[in-house]
Amino acid sequence: MSQELKAELLDVGLEAVRRAGELLRDGRPADLAVAATKSSPIDVVTEMDLAAEKLITGILAERRPGDGLLGEEGADVVGTSGVRWVVDPLDGTVNYLYGLPAWGVSIAAEYRGETVVGVVAAPMRGETYHAVLGGGAWSGSARLSCRAAAPLDQALVATGFGYLKSRREHQAEVARRIIPVVRDVRRGGSAALDLCDVAAGRLDGYYERGLNPWDFAAGELIAREAGALTGGRPGEPLSGELAVAASPAVFASLQPLLEEAGAWHD
Repeated sequence: MSQELKAELLDVGLEAVRRAGELLRDGRPADLAVAATKSSPIDVVTEMDLAAEKLITGILAERRPGDGLLGEEGADVVGTSGVRWVVDPLDGTVNYLYGLPAWGVSIAAEYRGETVVGVVAAPMRGETYHAVLGGGAWSGSARLSCRAAAPLDQALVATGFGYLKSRREHQAEVARRIIPVVRDVRRGGSAALDLCDVAAGRLDGYYERGLNPWDFAAGELIAREAGALTGGRPGEPLSGELAVAASPAVFASLQPLLEEAGAWHD
């Protein structure tokens, strides 16, 4: 695809995350409540998730009417241009519900099935991360780079947990096996921000099972363009089965450890 099209998609993505981020940051009601649940009673959607997705889909429909769209809160449009937007209007909904700052807006653009643009806004940090395939990863005008090589026992690794009881129990067992062999483990609550933190060198690695495409589409590209390796089980791409992203040295040690621990199944 042309550089002009990549630049246009980046511009649209940046506008959409900026406006959605402002809506979520400035428009959060004091009495914010759960509007619906998804996979379990603790997997929640708020009215602001829905409002942010409506805003984003409106921008995309106006600026790029021929594109497809996949959104977490139900938007699903088949386009004609070869471009599809993958949208998480509010990644870290539980954090947002509780007034915690670790949440973001994640938008990726795919062209013929390949992610070519990724944008993640973290409004409470005052940061926006972006990447274009082959063009590096950035936070504003600052180029991002994953951390230098480190042995696994000096690695700070993030993870996340699902909302189904059976999955959480097994994920806790995997974490029990990981904790003794790394520097420490973090649980931030937003996959998109965790992937961007790998890109920015704030984490050495990240893993999680059970993500959806909108959780990782933008963040994975940003991490890869910052020099991180990403994948799932050995030899397989990052997916909902297992997502791993880390600096190359940590990835080489962490991925087989996760395979041995059975992080790819419930």
